[in-house]
Amino acid sequence: MNRLSSSMSPYLQQHAQNPVHWWEWSDEALAEARRRDVPILLSVGYAACHWCHVMAHESFENPDIAALMNEHFVNIKVDREERPDIDAVYMTATTALTGHGGWPMTCLLTVSGEPFYAGTYFPPQQFVGLLRSVAVAWREDHDEVLQAGQRIVSALAEMEAPRSAAASLPGAVELDNAARGLAAVFDQRNAGFGRAPKFPPSMVLEFLLRQHERTGDPAPLAMCERTFEAMARGGMYDQLAGGFARYSVDAAWVVPHFEKMLYDNALLLRAYVHWHRLTGSPFAARIARETADFLLRDLRTAEGGFASALDADTDGVEGLTYVWTPAQLTGVLGDDSEEAARLFNVTADCTFEHGASTLQLLEDPPDHSVWSDLRTRLFAARSLRPQPGRDDKVVTAWNGLAIAALTEAAVVLGVPEYLAAAVDCATLLLELHQVDGRLRRTSRDGAVGSAAGVAEDYGDLAEALLALHQATAEPRWLDSAAELLATALDRFADGPDADGGFFDTADDAEQLVRRPRDPTDNATPSGASALAAALLAHSALTGSTRHRVAAENAVRSAGALPIEQPRFFGQLLAVAEGLLAGPVQVAVVGEVGELGELGGGPLTATAWRLRPPGAVVVSGESDSPGVPLLADRPLVRDAPAAYVCRGMVCDLPVSDVDELARSLASR
Repeated sequence: MNRLSSSMSPYLQQHAQNPVHWWEWSDEALAEARRRDVPILLSVGYAACHWCHVMAHESFENPDIAALMNEHFVNIKVDREERPDIDAVYMTATTALTGHGGWPMTCLLTVSGEPFYAGTYFPPQQFVGLLRSVAVAWREDHDEVLQAGQRIVSALAEMEAPRSAAASLPGAVELDNAARGLAAVFDQRNAGFGRAPKFPPSMVLEFLLRQHERTGDPAPLAMCERTFEAMARGGMYDQLAGGFARYSVDAAWVVPHFEKMLYDNALLLRAYVHWHRLTGSPFAARIARETADFLLRDLRTAEGGFASALDADTDGVEGLTYVWTPAQLTGVLGDDSEEAARLFNVTADCTFEHGASTLQLLEDPPDHSVWSDLRTRLFAARSLRPQPGRDDKVVTAWNGLAIAALTEAAVVLGVPEYLAAAVDCATLLLELHQVDGRLRRTSRDGAVGSAAGVAEDYGDLAEALLALHQATAEPRWLDSAAELLATALDRFADGPDADGGFFDTADDAEQLVRRPRDPTDNATPSGASALAAALLAHSALTGSTRHRVAAENAVRSAGALPIEQPRFFGQLLAVAEGLLAGPVQVAVVGEVGELGELGGGPLTATAWRLRPPGAVVVSGESDSPGVPLLADRPLVRDAPAAYVCRGMVCDLPVSDVDELARSLASR
């Protein structure tokens, strides 16, 4: 066992028995490199990463390669999910040096942490050649290596210098142009955007849904619906158990990279809920319910949080748990296997490897009872197979995404169990992940980690708590969100009221070779866009001008990039749509009762169903203490009433659902 055996990270523990003398990232590891005067080999990955496992088996478990690493390097292993700041800094260097990024990420650093060489996966022979070449260069061209590291850091600083903020917020014309830019790269044949590999464009879909709601233009909705359908009918979606895999390796959504991430499923759950809310699609409702059920069944931890991921591999074989051959279908279903093979597109030609296929549902089954029976039997049989490992660390930001999604699913789909799970998770994060008033990034088995929370942790959790406040009208969630946002404005903002946007790390965080700040969305919303969304929601719920100004500044700080490159700014564009729409505030008084379909009464249901982009909705008793949106909002003629406001202007209260619908539809 090496030093990683005591780590909290499941990914690092996977490497605890390597013959490599791994260190965790620490001052002690950097000091050891200085003491020995050897370069640092930094290896970054995550527990569910297939190619991380491959490189581990091929190189890190090889005694001869490990001996070479130990002799010439201080070797540091980092879980990118635990330390996104380290990952961000060195991934920027990797993409700048190689033109692409990914994991495993392999960087060679000076003793000061400056990168002078970077790459991703290396086959064993190539890796050995790299190690030997770097050892020789460090010994014989030491000064040149140090200068190379300094030049790279300087170049990165120039590349990432703060851009000029836009003079004004994106208006209707700019947002329409962003939507047209997305249409230009839409895959007309297979749906989604761009070419293979295809990742779920969750934030982009949210923007396009808001675009359609604001403009009534059918084109953005059509792109969304085709993409939603293609993802959920293809092999990237688990047709038996619900939930989405990380991405599709092909353009047609047939073969996934099989790991199932919490963040993908939380973001997609919320997006499918919004699609159902907007259109009433029963298909959207089914996918949303199955995805929520997957979260509660397969990712929920004993403490009430949600685990990070299920592995891509089972017993070292990618997809082993999930794929089927015709013979395997016959072994489970007997005479019914032919119908299952037709429904799920399992043929002798196979869509995966070794005669096996992923399951797809290319069309709705003619008999849903037959289809449901086949699914149940196949899932029961699959449950007896070896199962993928679970990375059960609880990440603050991703659990925030799950809380928000489950909360909205609970109200829109009328499932109280989802709201109870969201409340349990939020309670865990506030009680365990907050230490001395500051967020920590992760916990595991009820023990909190030492890594500090980053901007996305504050933004995603704050927005989640604001969603809970809207669903429950409980002041505690609003108060806790306000505390998180106050810390974010104090510690992460670049300038007063974030007039220069946000950094990804706090001003008192560990100093790396640069302080990361990336406004672009990746698999999850960027820290800046997550905070912008939370700030906007808070301003709408409380009337806080400071929070609205900070949200506007966060959007403006990205300059023209969101309009020019909309695929990478979906969340910020969604926030811009909310700013343009008002956002709308809806207060419903007098409708208090059990959580049902779309809330507790007809006015509440109508408000949630027809809420414009970025709108907030709170339903409760008039003048409920600690609920600003319900203050000074009396009943109308002793009957429940809805108050609709845009900015500082409010319509007359209404007690009729048709009048409320007309008020919400007016632009």
